[in-house]
Amino acid sequence: MGVGGGSGGAGWVTPRKEPPARKFFHNLMEKKDFEAWLDNISITFLSLTDLQKNETLDHLISLSGAVQLRHLSNNLEILLKRDFLKLLPLELSFYLLKWLDPQTLLTCCLVSKQWNKVISACTEVWQTACKNLGWQIDDSVQDPLHWKKVYLKAILRMKQLKDHEAFETSSLIGHSARVYALYYKDGLLCTGSDDLSAKLWDVSTGQCIYGIQTHTCAAVKFDEQKLVTGSFDNTVACWEWSSGAKTQHFRGHTGAVFSVDYNDELDILVSGSADFTVKVWALSTGTCLNTLTGHTEWVTKVVLQKCKVKSLMHSPGDYILLSADKYEIKIWPIGREINCKCLKTLSVSEDRSISLQPRLHFDGKYIVCSSALGLYQWDFASYDILRVIKPPDFSNVSLLGFGEIFALLFDNRYLYIMDLRTEKLISRWPLPEYRKSKRGSSFLAGEMSWLNGLNGQNDMGLVFATSMPDHSIHLGLELLSYFISELYDAESTLSNFPTILIWRGRRNHGKGKQPICKRTGNATLRVLNKPGKWADRNLMKFNQSKCTILHLRYNHPHNREVGTN
Repeated sequence: MGVGGGSGGAGWVTPRKEPPARKFFHNLMEKKDFEAWLDNISITFLSLTDLQKNETLDHLISLSGAVQLRHLSNNLEILLKRDFLKLLPLELSFYLLKWLDPQTLLTCCLVSKQWNKVISACTEVWQTACKNLGWQIDDSVQDPLHWKKVYLKAILRMKQLKDHEAFETSSLIGHSARVYALYYKDGLLCTGSDDLSAKLWDVSTGQCIYGIQTHTCAAVKFDEQKLVTGSFDNTVACWEWSSGAKTQHFRGHTGAVFSVDYNDELDILVSGSADFTVKVWALSTGTCLNTLTGHTEWVTKVVLQKCKVKSLMHSPGDYILLSADKYEIKIWPIGREINCKCLKTLSVSEDRSISLQPRLHFDGKYIVCSSALGLYQWDFASYDILRVIKPPDFSNVSLLGFGEIFALLFDNRYLYIMDLRTEKLISRWPLPEYRKSKRGSSFLAGEMSWLNGLNGQNDMGLVFATSMPDHSIHLGLELLSYFISELYDAESTLSNFPTILIWRGRRNHGKGKQPICKRTGNATLRVLNKPGKWADRNLMKFNQSKCTILHLRYNHPHNREVGTN
């Protein structure tokens, strides 16, 4: 105690203050005692029921101050929100991700950058997802982020097919009479007409490259130098593109020639005719080497193709000739001998009660033809029927193209795309009133490689072509979404897609503002009445606040150029 005095001389007693450190340690347990106390409390706490533990924690929380509550909040977040993808080894993370469907994985990519990085690098998951969508897989690609981008592109393309948004149409005008014959190769389309001419068109530009005077064409096939035509005048002719001169004339049939095929390596040309025969010619000299008989109907299709499978009758690399009429498909070993005999005759009914559609697919391994009963597929090694595909209302549906993944079919009203793995129609496209042909020559498939699986590059170009009653040719072209594909070049989640640029037309026609339109690279403008809906359909977010609005020049005739405003 200390004694002090004041100015009045009166004194008082004041308590002596202890040093702060001494008071602090006086009120705390010794470390050893605290540890013993904590052990006893822990043992007691573990022996309590869950309800008692909860009540104990509630009581301790009520006694805690701000420092304790902050400490509790920080540690609870670490304990309760553990990022297992970040903590687990990468191999285990990939194993867990395999059990999730792709759409769920895309949602998981939005959780964090770490999740997006891990999920995007799970190559096996995205490759499997792409295969399920009918996409070709190139195992040589090593980029771990590549296949997620491919999946996004694949799902967009399949959605466009299902929503009937994958095609655009155009017309080729130049013939003055009916177009009987069509043949497509490498971006070029050849048309043969009743106006005694054949024309070669560039499908991408619609320009006529060559036009030569011929006979009436019932069938055409071409390469870079020459054109081969089968005619209703019972002859076959070979023409030179550059000069238009006839270089060879093949005479011998007694009926119209409906189909031709040739092979420069073998120096052989084959033709099928309404006289029920198939003739084999020397391509360079025009000499008839053999006449194959046995058909009892018009021979509407001949195919000369290399065999790709081994059997008792042929080996891989042998050239095989197929000829088809209304009821039968005959197989000839054209590569071994000129005076050959028929190896096999295929049909769908022995009593000829079921006829075949006038179309034939042969890729060296399988023969496919359509009939009123469905789509028949034969194994070329054994000649056994592998399967019969029967889509709904197949009686009027014809085969246009056949691949490993997809098939292209058509009837009088629609073009259909079928997934051959499920045998279900996944898309259809309305067709115009095209000119019908009993021989099937008025309808032609374009690019065929995408039927074996899409790869992001083979989904462009001609899909089909058909002749019209007004003598024009109607084209169905598959679109590539240039604008959309650019989005996949960036490493981003769905929420980070770039801003959508919208052009708005404002020409006043007394009906208010024009609909919102978009422009995708060199593609045409399309109406977007609901930008948000369009964005959802293309797997994007539409952010109105970040959307740049540009105005079209008012007086432009096609409303396509961006003005200065």
